[in-house]
Amino acid sequence: MNRRTALKTAGAAVLASALPMRAAMAAEPIKIGTVAAKTGPLAGATAITHWPNIQLWVAEVNGRGGLKMKDGSRRVIQIIEYDDRTNPAETIKAVERLATQDKADFIIAAFGTAQSLAAAPVFAKHGYPQIAVSSITDKIPELTQRYPGIFFTLGATSALAGSVAEILSKMRAEGKIGNRIAMVNVADAFGIELAEAARPVFKKDGFEIVYDKSYPLGTQDLSPIVKGAKASNPDAFVAWSYPPDTMALTELAKIENLNVRAFYTGPGTAYPLYAQKFGRSIEGHLGSGGVNLDAPEMKAYRAAHQRVTGKAPDYWASAPTYASLQVLEQAIEAVGSTDRKAVIDHIKTATFSTVMGPWKFKNQAIDHYWTVGQWQSGEFPGVSSTGLPGARPTIVKSGW
Repeated sequence: MNRRTALKTAGAAVLASALPMRAAMAAEPIKIGTVAAKTGPLAGATAITHWPNIQLWVAEVNGRGGLKMKDGSRRVIQIIEYDDRTNPAETIKAVERLATQDKADFIIAAFGTAQSLAAAPVFAKHGYPQIAVSSITDKIPELTQRYPGIFFTLGATSALAGSVAEILSKMRAEGKIGNRIAMVNVADAFGIELAEAARPVFKKDGFEIVYDKSYPLGTQDLSPIVKGAKASNPDAFVAWSYPPDTMALTELAKIENLNVRAFYTGPGTAYPLYAQKFGRSIEGHLGSGGVNLDAPEMKAYRAAHQRVTGKAPDYWASAPTYASLQVLEQAIEAVGSTDRKAVIDHIKTATFSTVMGPWKFKNQAIDHYWTVGQWQSGEFPGVSSTGLPGARPTIVKSGW
């Protein structure tokens, strides 16, 4: 297990002034732990979505002098990082260590559905709020009843699957695609749950699933999957995939000329790297996520992310990840201390100003979120959501 403890401070470009920083340094830092993959299959995803947003958040908070307490003092953030190696068992051990040995004041939720849900009992046992920003599950009502400090922001699997079915149904009604769907999924909590949610929805909407195949997490050769999908002669290809799989499936689909007019892949489709790797050939590709690129908050966030981290955020979970950190920041400052129970209670009732717009948790979950985005002219705007403004019309994929 790799461990690195560092005090993150902003550069001169983001410092409000030297005086508030010097005053904050006199107070004890607030220790915030974070556990996510630096190695293993999800390391590439965390390098885009998780770690840069923590870097941005800490730079901006410490650049203002730190988090403001009720006594008027400011406390800078000290980050304690662990690599869970994309292994839920390592996530559990790291969260336990943060709570019992490092005595972290707060812990940021792990990256990945399996990792976050595996660590939920540890967060609950030690009374930490857990804003499980990268978790997607239909078990939200059950989990929020069991764990009073867990919160969800990216939505339910049934909503994602339902949005994909809705878009495909509309394309079929317009005569753009036929009835046949090839569906594949990674055999991990995320992919399994989405495939299970999608099957009845697709069938209810009159689609025929002509190919239905899962593959183990970390599979190196996905060519049999793509060849099998092509052999089924589908009108649409749907993959509930993790980012490395998304890249590999797309590359192989291009090689095999899997020429469907509706091509959907999971997380990773929204990454700038996806466009850099495949260029114009991804025009019309659908994927999980999307953002409202016209919203002022989103424009400001994307500019700050580029300025501070040196890279662009993705077009899905990056912004909610940063928003979840804003929620934690605003709750701590509202309470004015590191009283975790009070912070949890505040998150349950308050409305927060975030880069996603106003956020208010209902039964410990955000109920307005993006579900499907699409590559259009070099950007990945949202085309479907559960009630957010700014969705753009979908277009049809035309060849490679």
